[in-house]
Order: sequence, then structure tokens, then C-alpha cells
Amino acid sequence: LRNIINAKPKNIEKIYSMGSNEVHALKGLTINFRKNEFVAVLGPSGCGKTTLLNIIGGLDKYTSGDLIIEGTSTKKYKDSDWDIYRNHRIGFVFQSYNLIPHQSVLENVELALTISGLEKSERIEKAKIALDKVGLEGLYNKKPNQLSGGQCQRVAIARALVNEPDILLADEPTGALDTVTSVQIMDLIKEIAKERLVIMVTHNPELADKYATRIVKLLDGEISSDSNPYTDELEEKQSTEKVTKTKMSFWTAFKLSGRNLLSKFKRTLMVGLAGSIGIIGISLVLALSSGIRNYINTMQEDMLSGNPIKIEETAFDLNVLSDSMSDSEKVEIVIKNGVVNVSKLLETLAERAAMVQSIIVSNEITQDYIDYLLEMPEELLEELFFDYGVSMSPSIYTDLSDGVSSETKMTSLTTVSSIYKSILDETKFKDSSAFVSTLAKGFSQSINNTDYLLTQYDLLDGEIADEADELMLVVNDDQQINDLTLINLGFYSQKDMFEIAEKAFDSEREYVQKTEFSFEELYAKKFMWHPNSVIYTQNPLTKTFSHNTIVSTSSEESLELRIVGVLKPKDNLTYGTLSNGFYYTPALVEYARKCNKNSDIVNYLVEKDAEGFGLIDAVRYTYEYIVNGETKMKTDSISGGSLFASGNMITLSIANLGGSDLATSISIYPTNFEDKEQVLAYLDAWNDDGDIVVNGKTITKDERARITYTDPLSLVISMVNTMIDVVTTALIAFTAISLVVSTVMISIITYVSVVERIKEIGVIRSLGGRKKDVARLFNAETFIIGLAAGLLGIGITYLISIIANIIIGGITGIYTLVALPVYQAIIMVVISISLTLISGLFPSRAAANMDPVNALRSE
Repeated sequence: LRNIINAKPKNIEKIYSMGSNEVHALKGLTINFRKNEFVAVLGPSGCGKTTLLNIIGGLDKYTSGDLIIEGTSTKKYKDSDWDIYRNHRIGFVFQSYNLIPHQSVLENVELALTISGLEKSERIEKAKIALDKVGLEGLYNKKPNQLSGGQCQRVAIARALVNEPDILLADEPTGALDTVTSVQIMDLIKEIAKERLVIMVTHNPELADKYATRIVKLLDGEISSDSNPYTDELEEKQSTEKVTKTKMSFWTAFKLSGRNLLSKFKRTLMVGLAGSIGIIGISLVLALSSGIRNYINTMQEDMLSGNPIKIEETAFDLNVLSDSMSDSEKVEIVIKNGVVNVSKLLETLAERAAMVQSIIVSNEITQDYIDYLLEMPEELLEELFFDYGVSMSPSIYTDLSDGVSSETKMTSLTTVSSIYKSILDETKFKDSSAFVSTLAKGFSQSINNTDYLLTQYDLLDGEIADEADELMLVVNDDQQINDLTLINLGFYSQKDMFEIAEKAFDSEREYVQKTEFSFEELYAKKFMWHPNSVIYTQNPLTKTFSHNTIVSTSSEESLELRIVGVLKPKDNLTYGTLSNGFYYTPALVEYARKCNKNSDIVNYLVEKDAEGFGLIDAVRYTYEYIVNGETKMKTDSISGGSLFASGNMITLSIANLGGSDLATSISIYPTNFEDKEQVLAYLDAWNDDGDIVVNGKTITKDERARITYTDPLSLVISMVNTMIDVVTTALIAFTAISLVVSTVMISIITYVSVVERIKEIGVIRSLGGRKKDVARLFNAETFIIGLAAGLLGIGITYLISIIANIIIGGITGIYTLVALPVYQAIIMVVISISLTLISGLFPSRAAANMDPVNALRSE
């Protein structure tokens, strides 16, 4: 059994092409080897010794003939078969050791087992046993550059033997060693030859004579002599032994490449930094874009409460406006020289007027539509606000002082406004009184959601108003309310108003304005609401109405109003539901409508078939005011309840007087922007085809009037986001150039790494590593570089973001304008890895296709 043929080169020819010439390294060589013998192959340089060794070891391919292994022909061997053969049957020992410098002694020996696919624990155990056998116990963690030449060769022998191969091939194993060490190595090889076939190529006949059991001499590619030929021909049999395929996992390749890159840490760091430049550029663009979007979204959340979706009787269809702007045709203007050309201004104005008219729509707000809105899912809404158009200024009265006497009179807020306008008209404010009036606020209606208000406002004192007889004050961020609003509501006397106006233009005038009010003073201020029956009186002869500017008596329906709380916007609130000013509750509106629905003035309008609007010639009021101590009298008129109004004819609607059953305006406050999309979809469903069921009642498409809502905030935000997208895309396209440059550079660096690791490639192939394993080795390297570049790029991006936000925040007060989301950071790392993997495809393919024989010969 010991004499079964192990390897049999049969009629082997090997021809090398050297340009146009051919070199016959082996010429029809046939030789049989025993399973256990120490064969020394001698001969001059160029006689074919190493070629024969490489062909037996499966590193080189014969041109013709056959290599028979355990009775099996290798003519039909695939690359994978040769890989398995080298890994399981062959062990190589080289003259120059061919150890991988960045791996430890143990890891070098483990490599053959790693390629075999053994588990880590088994690999370590076997590698240590092999090292112990060659006398290197305790040197497992040393690096090759820490060993002597003899120790390095022992490591190479241990690596060759660790897979227990059938054949050990040694190419000048003592060529680089001194005499003493050479003897030690040869003694070791001789001992190994007792258990397996050892074929050694050497130039030293003395070593061959001393240690070999068989000496084969080659000359010009042929056997010139054989000291112990094996001539018996045995029947060739196909081997039935099952051999596991070689394999190197990506994780193993990853670790091997990682150690190589760590051994060149500075260069790896520089390559990573260079590769990260493009990642940094794009990441900063994305960070800025994302930061601005986040800021806009934050603004939107704030603005959402101050910019609800509005549904009004008269609205602008912004979609029509957008379409008309995009579809408008430019008229070609022909300019003639030598004449004065006339532009058609009237025609242009007419066209623009028609366009404006086309975007104005009238909404028919019906009870069915209101019921439809009331059935909207409550979780989508913070507030559904119905405005019935009730004018409160003519109906609310306050105790007004002239500032001269101690007497106060309960005066309508409409009258108070007119009084102070008349006073301003007699001061240097006369030319600006109309402008000033716009800054003076009266009472406004609050929403009916206390919890929602408390998310936006801090309660400085008291409580949120929610009853019909309750009022509240909202101050600004500085806890202020402007003096014009306080004047307009009667907190200042007529004399004070005059002095304030005069002082504004005459700094030397002696007057000290009251600049603060305590909560107690606010709460003590008297306000009364009166129904139409108290404040409007009809002339029985002319049937016209007049407004009672001052009332001294109340009806059972009159309400005394009181300020019950003061609110201030929270620190992070930019746009709130309520601006600063005084507010009454929706409950007061409901109470006013209930009281005024059948009042004389409302019935008068209804009888005139006003259908919501009626012209009243003489809703007039006469009032007194004091200027610089002089009492004056003036007659004025109410104009829709607006402040500082004047004129002889006004228009009062039934809604203004509290006589309407339907809301004139509806405001919808979604919970957030995600819910807002659902709200808009719900509103759009009313205008879609198909039936809608409201309160169990089916309403067909033909029975529903189209309702146009106004959502300018979404339009503005959409335009801003589109602009951001355009700018972001342009910047990314520009900075992506650096990514292309980085990809090309990494491809070059990877190819340089291939050139540097040619010897390692040869070793891996000699140990049975597949082409796929070699390619995987460099793919792993590019993966690591891409990962490092990506992580460095993201890390530097975040560092720059912190610095940029500090600088920007110091200028603008906004410290989050540069913010890269985590998911985008991960995407950028993935892009970095993907691009570097692509850049490494060519170098890794070149490495995989490298001739292992030439690789082992490289220095």
C-alpha cells in the first residue's frame, strides 16, 4: 500500500512563449513518484526543475501530456479542482519563505486552513500543533520580521504541513539560510519525508546525497538520470475520496485586508480622507437642505395655528391663479423706429381685471356642508372654528371718562373709536389718523379649545375665558399691549388721548403717560354687551334706525363682561392662533345670535328681502368729545362695525347684526401637517364625484355646490420646497464631480495595492485559494476603504455642522440650519462603499487572473 503511485507526470511538455520565440522547458518528461520518498531534483539553472515542481503542485499548467494524481488524470481538471488539489494534497515550501508580513506566525499557518473552510477554534488548534512540531512553540503571535531566517522557514514548513498534504514541494528550502540553519531545516524535511512524498529542488548535490532517498537529474527539460526510478505500472484508478471544496468567506477576506490596511495606517487614512471629500460635499449640501426644511417644518407647525384652512363666502381660487399664470401667452410687441409707439394699457388692465375676476369664487355654505365638516374625524383637528360675522364693537360698551370730570359713561366701542379719531383729527396726527386706526384693535373672537391654547400660551394670571361673559387678554413676547388698543377700548380718558398725541410731537410737553396696568386694574375695567333691542332705535316715521352711543340702562339679556385671564406666547412660539389683543368667547357669539335673531333691525332687513345684506340710510350716532378742555359734538355712522369709520351711508348685513343661522367663514386648525393632508383630502371629497352621506342623508354630486377652500400656507411652502429641491439638486450635481474623482483615485490606489501584494496573491493561490478568493480579498479592501471614507466624511460633516450652526446661530439665533439626518448619513456611507466597490472591480479582477507562478517570483 505504501508504494501506490502518488503523482505521475506522463509525457509532460511545457512550452513558454517569449515573444515570437518558444522555449521548451520540459520535453515529454515522464516520471513516477512513490507515496513516501524524499526526491531531490538537481540540474543547472533553466533545466526545468522549478517548472516541474510547479506543474506537480498545480501552480502551472502543462502544454501537453498528463499529470496523474492517485490514478486520476488531470486533463479535465477545472480551476476549482486545481484549487482543491493544492489545498488538500500539496504543501509548498519556498526559498524566500513567502510569509505574509502583516500577519502573525499563527495567522500565516492558519491561512491554509482558512482557505479549507475550517472553524476558527479548529484552525487555531491545528496551526499550533504544526508550529510546535517544527519547534516554534510560544512564538505564535510574533510577526515574520521578528523571526530569524530559519524560524521563518520553519513557519513556511508548518504552513505547508498544517493541512496534512500528500506531497511536500520544496523549492531551494535552504537557499537563503546559513549552513547550521540549513542542516536543521534539512533534518526536519527528512523527518517529514517518512510520512509523505517530498520533492525538493536544489542546486546543492551534497544536501541531495546526504538527505534524499532518490536523486533525479534534469538537463534541458529531460531526465538525464534517476537514482531510484519507480518503473512498475499500476492500473490507473479514479480516486473515490471526497474532498471538501476550498472557500474563503468575505469576513475572512475582510480581516486579511483589514490587517494589511492597518499595517499601512497613515496611507489608509490619507486615502480615506481623499475619498471622503465628495461625501463631505454632498453631505453638507444635504445637511443644509435638511436643516432648512426642518426649520421650515418647524415654522409650519407654528404657522399652522396662525394660518388655518379658510372657507369663506367669497374666496380666491389659487389653483386657477396658478394655471392662468402658467398658461398665459406672451403677446409679441412690435416696436417701430422713427415713431412713438402706443402701449395698450386699457386692454392690459381689462385682461388683468378679467383674470382677477376669474379667480374670485363664491362659496355657498349650507347646513349640509357644515354638518359634513362636523363629521370630520376629531383626531385630525385641534379646532373647527365657525365665524358668523357678528360685529361686536357696536354692541359692547365700556365706561369712558372725559378726563376732566370724575363722571364715566357707558359708551359703545364703535363710538369710542370715533371719539378718538375725532381727537386725532385735531392734532398733528391728523394726516396719519387713518393709518393709526389700523393699529388699534378692538375685541376679537377666540377659539373654543382651552387645551390647544395652553400648548401655545402661558397663563400669566387668571384663567382661560370660555363662558359668554368672560374676556381675556393676550400680550406679546415682551408682555406688552400697544397703547392704541388700550385707548380704543377706553382704558385711557379723552384728555389722556389728546395729551398722548400732542406729546408724541412735542417732547417738552408736560405729560407722563401711564405705561403699565396691573392685573387688578385690567379685571376692574367695566364692559357691557347689549342686544340690538337696546342699542338700535327705529324712528316710527322714517322707519330708519339710529345707534345709541351711550346707554344707562340694561335689558334682561344684557351681559356684564369681565376680563378673567392674561396669556403670553410660549418662548418657542413664532406664529400663534391668537395675536396680542383682547378676546371674547364663541359662547358670547352664540348668545348674541340667540338674542338678536328676531330683533327689530334684523326683521327689518329680512322684510326688505335683503338675503343677507341690506342698505340702511341712517344708522347714525351723535357723540361728544373733549379737545384741550373744549367739548365738541359730531355725528357719524357705523360701517360694518369697523373702527374709525365715517360716512353717511353704510351697509350692515344680517350676519353683522347676529341674525344669520349659517357661518360666513370657517377656519379649520389641523392637529399637524400629516393630519392636514387628511383634512385636505376630506375637504376635496366634497367636490369629488359620487354620493356623500351626512347625518344619514345621502347627498348626490348634483345636490352639492362646489366649495373652494383657501390654503395659502401650503402653496407658499410648496414653492419654497420646490426651490430648495432645485438648489439642492444643482449643488449635489456639482459636488458629485468630486465623488467621481475619488472613485477613480481609489481604483488607482487599489491597483497599487494589488501590485504591492503580488507575493501574497501567489501564496494564497499556492495554498489552494480560488480566483474568487483573491478577488474577494481586494473587494474587501475597497469595502473597508469605502466604509472608512464614508464614516470619515460623515464624521467631518457632523463636526462642520456643529461649527456652522454655532456661527449661524450667533448671527441669526437659529442653531439647527445645518442638520444631516441619520438615514441620509447611512445612505451616504452606503454610496461611499458602493462606489469604492465599483472602483475596485477592475483591480480585483486583475489580481484574480494573475499567474500564481509569476506572482511567487515577484519581489
